[in-house]
Amino acid sequence: METVIGLEIHVQLTTRTKLFCACRADYFAAPPNTLTCPVCLGLPGALPVLNRCAVELALRIALALDAEVQPQSLFERKNYFYPDLPKGYQITHHAHPLALGGRFTFAVDGELHTVRLRQVHLEEDAGKLVHIPDGALVDLNRCGVPLVEIVTEPDFRSPKEARAFLMDLRTLLRHLGASTADMEKGALRCDANLSLTENGRTGTRSEIKNLNSFRAVERALAAAAALHRDLLARGEEIHQVTFGWDDQEERLVLQRTKEEAHDYRYFPDPDLVPLAIGPEWLEAVRAGMPELPRARAERWARAYGLPARDAEVLLVEPALADYYDEVAKSVPDPHDAAGWVLSELRQFWTGEEPPVPARDLALLIGRVQTGEISRASAKAVLEEAATSGKPIAEVLAGRDLSQIKGEQDLRRLAEEVLAAHPQAVADFGAGKVQALGFLVGQAMRKAGGRADAKKLTEILRALLAQG
Repeated sequence: METVIGLEIHVQLTTRTKLFCACRADYFAAPPNTLTCPVCLGLPGALPVLNRCAVELALRIALALDAEVQPQSLFERKNYFYPDLPKGYQITHHAHPLALGGRFTFAVDGELHTVRLRQVHLEEDAGKLVHIPDGALVDLNRCGVPLVEIVTEPDFRSPKEARAFLMDLRTLLRHLGASTADMEKGALRCDANLSLTENGRTGTRSEIKNLNSFRAVERALAAAAALHRDLLARGEEIHQVTFGWDDQEERLVLQRTKEEAHDYRYFPDPDLVPLAIGPEWLEAVRAGMPELPRARAERWARAYGLPARDAEVLLVEPALADYYDEVAKSVPDPHDAAGWVLSELRQFWTGEEPPVPARDLALLIGRVQTGEISRASAKAVLEEAATSGKPIAEVLAGRDLSQIKGEQDLRRLAEEVLAAHPQAVADFGAGKVQALGFLVGQAMRKAGGRADAKKLTEILRALLAQG
């Protein structure tokens, strides 16, 4: 019995204004019901005007997903009644979407998988219900915010695959500049459909709505698969229903029986003309496309020998990936520079701007890679520069960081450390090899981080071998 999963992903676009009106789209931190107007509230006589920027971001997504952009698409009204939908309908693409088909390749435990896409289309978001003990409150700030919906074919065979797909998709969306894709802020939401297939026959599916974290996607789908198997084992019928997911109790919550498309009574929106995408417009969008994450990772692997795992972490945040690119082209060993960016610099990166400019970090790394200063000294310099705001060059000028490399000086340092730590010497003689690391650390501390760690280790090991 095989699990079959399809996803519907809602992506909030990073436009300044909403899809059909001039209201601000950055609703997340705004007081409730302060970002509305007659258009997004659907008041009589208000006419929608399409946001060109939203269309171009949607086209970027469609092109990046290898979908076929349609020369003409049509906005329709999806009619349903809910407290957070003041118009009583949602404007969306349905029968004639923005783009059809497409595919996306993603990694699962280092192995590449490709999922087919059904369509990519634009639609406006609904409002938000805020549940309180005595009922629910309605915040309409989100009404009309532009969304792109990405509908996959049912090509996933495990909850783990669905989670990995969404994580790689988030990275793509961020590099396109199309969305922040922050699931915790609702900028990336997912509906999932799951069914089981046996002997070529696909069973009745269940839908899980509004999953808002990668963890929730994987666990909710696993719970749905377990429920289907349990029902079939007991000989019970599976009904087509919609579930929610209670993340705290980690359980499925039945919401309603599933509506079919005809229940929404779709019809063309009479206030909007068809959206025509001419070849010149499409080529202009294509020309402005950034380097895609997978292409960038492949370039790093070819040029720098960068492992896929390092590339994956660097690519999660486009700003970090851009920063690494700047550093890598200015240092002798770009591969080693990735470790500096990920392990040393990232811990100080708490705001939107990097803690030190890329050229400064490249200067520091270059000094280490050419042997002018030790790695320990460079870490101390980076910490001071990141916390004080001083340029790296200024911090370097204020310190004597020249490495102790002379054989006699290093030998004298090693002998002093061995004399000061007889217990560690005895431990090493008893076979505790980790004692050598302790002694190296003590010697580096005594030298203020200026000793050549590699030579110092060799000398300590030789002295210990002599007994």
